[in-house]
Amino acid sequence: MKSGPVIFLDSGVGGLPYCDHFYKLAPRISRVYIADRANFPYGPKSRFELENLLYALIGKVIDRWNPPVIVIACNTATITAIDYLRSSFRDVTFVGTVPAVKPAVLSSRKNRIGVIATERTIQEPYIYDLAAHFKPETEIIGFPAPELVEFVEQDLYDTTREERLKRVGSYVDMFRTKDVDGIVLGCTHFLFLIDEFKALAEPDLMIFHSVDGVSRRVLQLLENRGELPMDGEGNLDVSGGGRLVVTGSGPISPSWKRFGEKHGLIVEGWE
Repeated sequence: MKSGPVIFLDSGVGGLPYCDHFYKLAPRISRVYIADRANFPYGPKSRFELENLLYALIGKVIDRWNPPVIVIACNTATITAIDYLRSSFRDVTFVGTVPAVKPAVLSSRKNRIGVIATERTIQEPYIYDLAAHFKPETEIIGFPAPELVEFVEQDLYDTTREERLKRVGSYVDMFRTKDVDGIVLGCTHFLFLIDEFKALAEPDLMIFHSVDGVSRRVLQLLENRGELPMDGEGNLDVSGGGRLVVTGSGPISPSWKRFGEKHGLIVEGWE
């Protein structure tokens, strides 16, 4: 059995909400959060580029931490490269993050769903094939928003709520003109703006994301391996004590600095 920490990996801050949510469910389990800032953003890159840079990065991660589970906390990286990573590292368990298309299409009355994501996610057939599998009559309106990814990574904590609402509002208004009844946040970076999306979209446009499902999948896998910390009554031990290491490649962005200050994160070994 492997006993290393659970790894969460993204190109920047986007996967932090997944890492944080997992901590709330299982605070005794140590985590390492890796931000591949040297290769940020992933969205404009080709499949070949993403497969190769992630292959190199995952190799280093396995050698250093020997993790039981690696969470690819990035929709773009998951859709584009997770099959390649699984075939390349057969002894490692990967959990991906994919846009929450399934619950969105199954709950849609109009059979029209919006997906806001990176260029690569919108270009890949995955989200359209997924919708067709669960509800073929549903139309997916995919919209790439690379500037919103950049905004979260660079400027989020230097803006007011009014400014954030204005940024989000243009996308919500656009999806309303397309007559959708749900919006899928198809990039992990957009979780930082979920309150603004919900404030402007709901209740007529529902907002969908995959945070809870990813965390519970990791817990299930650890339970299957017998690696969940249990208390004296046979329940998951949630008493705390798990360690978080934040590391990565490339320069630290302004959002990283402010996020660290706000949440008391210590960035260790940033390469």
